[in-house]
Amino acid sequence: MTKVRTRPAKSPAVSRRGQGPTLTSADYEALAEFRYALRKFLAFSEEAALAMGLTPQQHQALLAIKGAPETDALSIKQIAERLLVRHHTAVGLVDRLVDLDMVERTIDSTDRRRILVSLTKSGHSALHGLSAIHVAELKNIRPTLRKLLRQFET
Repeated sequence: MTKVRTRPAKSPAVSRRGQGPTLTSADYEALAEFRYALRKFLAFSEEAALAMGLTPQQHQALLAIKGAPETDALSIKQIAERLLVRHHTAVGLVDRLVDLDMVERTIDSTDRRRILVSLTKSGHSALHGLSAIHVAELKNIRPTLRKLLRQFET
């Protein structure tokens, strides 16, 4: 199996030689704390999904579908893009969500070659429960995130 290596997007503030703005100890501390706060939130999210009988990736797929602007269904390609996974990984993920009765597949009426994925009643219910506790957790950590982000304004 061949691994595909991707490079992170380059920051506009960093030159080709890796030189950028001068960073202070406080900058490094703030970056470390910000990453720690994000990781704590992601760990919370993973645990919440598992407690509902879903994998974190299944939860992300449900949220991507529900949160898509101006539509209530996404194609497999769109799900793969939103989750930053390969097409065949998204197919397997959708297969498992179909088995759990969280999503359903339908043929796109405008392009019969395309399959659209939408939430079922069970999918809506599971996502609603997870989203409610995520919003509550974000409200709890908002002061910390604001404080950390403010450190990067100057």
